[in-house]
Amino acid sequence: MLSPEPLTNIVPIQRKGEGAEVVTQYEMHGVEELGLLKMDFLGLRNLATIERALELIERNTGERPDIDHVPLDDEAVFDMFRAGDSMGVFQFEGGPMRALMRNLGPDEFEHLIALNALYRPGPLGAGMHLEYADRKNGKSAVEYLHADLEPVLSGTYGVMVYQEQVMQAAERIAGFSMADADSLRKAMGKKIPAVMDEQLEKFVAGCVEHGYDEDLARELFGFIEHFAGYGFNKSHSAAYAYVAYQTAWLKVHHPAEYMAALLTSAKQNKDRTAAYLHECRMMGINVAVPGVNVSERDFLAHDGEIIFGLSAVRNVGEAVTDLIVAERTKNGPFTSFFDFIDRVDVQALNKRTIESMIKAGAFDNLHDSRRGLLEVAHQIVDATVSRRRAEEAGQFSLFGGASSDIDDVKPDIPEHEWDKKVRLAFEKEMLGLYVSDHPLLGVEKLMASMTDTEIPELWEREDRSQATIGGVIGALNRRYTRAQKPMVYFTVEGLTGAVEAVAFPNVVEEYGPMIREDAVLVLRGRIDHRGDDVKFIVQGVTEPELTSDASVRVRVSASRMSESVAQKLKLVLANHPGSSPVYIHMTGEKGERIVRVSPEHAVNPRSALFAELRELFGPTSVM
Repeated sequence: MLSPEPLTNIVPIQRKGEGAEVVTQYEMHGVEELGLLKMDFLGLRNLATIERALELIERNTGERPDIDHVPLDDEAVFDMFRAGDSMGVFQFEGGPMRALMRNLGPDEFEHLIALNALYRPGPLGAGMHLEYADRKNGKSAVEYLHADLEPVLSGTYGVMVYQEQVMQAAERIAGFSMADADSLRKAMGKKIPAVMDEQLEKFVAGCVEHGYDEDLARELFGFIEHFAGYGFNKSHSAAYAYVAYQTAWLKVHHPAEYMAALLTSAKQNKDRTAAYLHECRMMGINVAVPGVNVSERDFLAHDGEIIFGLSAVRNVGEAVTDLIVAERTKNGPFTSFFDFIDRVDVQALNKRTIESMIKAGAFDNLHDSRRGLLEVAHQIVDATVSRRRAEEAGQFSLFGGASSDIDDVKPDIPEHEWDKKVRLAFEKEMLGLYVSDHPLLGVEKLMASMTDTEIPELWEREDRSQATIGGVIGALNRRYTRAQKPMVYFTVEGLTGAVEAVAFPNVVEEYGPMIREDAVLVLRGRIDHRGDDVKFIVQGVTEPELTSDASVRVRVSASRMSESVAQKLKLVLANHPGSSPVYIHMTGEKGERIVRVSPEHAVNPRSALFAELRELFGPTSVM
């Protein structure tokens, strides 16, 4: 509440509870009638994301962009908006909004302001967004009910988009003061019949006084009333569009830093993190698993790639991460697993913590296999912690060393490794999502051809509507009805998000054997909204054949195709024999050259092959 004098002179106040904030004893309408100004101050997480991105840019380049003065006509930014590639951009990342942008083709900042105002239930339900887009693109004529409305509506192609336009129209046509025009706007929004009748007569009288015909005046009132119910405050929309533009500018010009900041902002929401991780893959940005020599608490951007934060690892947390980073900063990178165990604070050497870090890949850059480390880690940790605690307690042998019964044990670390499936399963267990690879990578086109909805879009679809989704099946929770018939609850994870699903007894009876953990399935069913949550009620199941006779195409820089790389490629292809031809798209200064690999190296195009090709040539190499 804003007041020209102490609030206690105007309105009774109280505390909501012991130590709580002070509030007025009158509700919001009462305090407004007393002449007080009520203001809402809402935090915006995206501002923290922008600040984090700027910090990462300055850290990497030594320069901090002046984000408050970026040009608002950057063609590269509008190219991104027109393409609908705005995942992660404030206010513009929803699927329907991206489709609307592709339809509209925004090419100036005013279009972003209008999109913010139009993308709400009222205008969408009335089709105003489509009318605006068609008029902007010349598919529909720009028309005005009266020529005198043109100065008010020309900026929005004759569509009344903003509350300010309602007020300007009343001022221009009926001679209303801005205060009276604001009262008209409020009345139209609330649609109280008695108040509307009063406003109508006042509006008609004003129009007649200013030389307009009474019938036209009533028609104008109806026109304004129709749009007033949907009008949005332009200043609010402009402020949000400005923040949206800033996030878009950062995504276009500093993609790794911005996406790292965005991932940090969403780290408590695994579905959002999965969606942003997939967007990084689509942008060609590699996201690396956490590493003890490179990671900090949160996501970092380094040399064009993003590094997972150590605190995101299950059973690690920020306190342990801070101990690791402090030791690394003080005494340099860790040279081996033994060096790490010997140097970090003993508080960080919890066996469950170390096991989680191994499974997440945090020691990969020390060149030991995850499986091998896990087999000897407990032995190494126990011996080293015992020795270090003895040293701290002053327990030394007569010859100056630690007691012989607690000497360090340095066993050989086995070199054998888990297969890709097991590594990914442990990654997901420890990080909450797939990072270095995903079971659906490489079969995106097939899955897209069999589904009609991305999982995050389920929240935007109507309750009880039908959809077909696809993904990897998570852990199963089997239950029984009172009639002792089985039903199954499980998670379906796609590349961009996950949803809880349930298969009732009739579905389990028909499709039960197909519904198993780690299976890749296409599910047909009904969307069930429950408050802010969504459940997917399964009605049908299909298990796609992930092999096909389609060709496999890999894009790689010609400069990278050395003899050693070619030999590695042959080994990868040999591990996946099949009938599909392989084509290498080599890019160089003179353009692209396509080379067909010898038929003897034809492959079976499954996700495991694509994962190995991406590991060899980069995350965006498989076409």
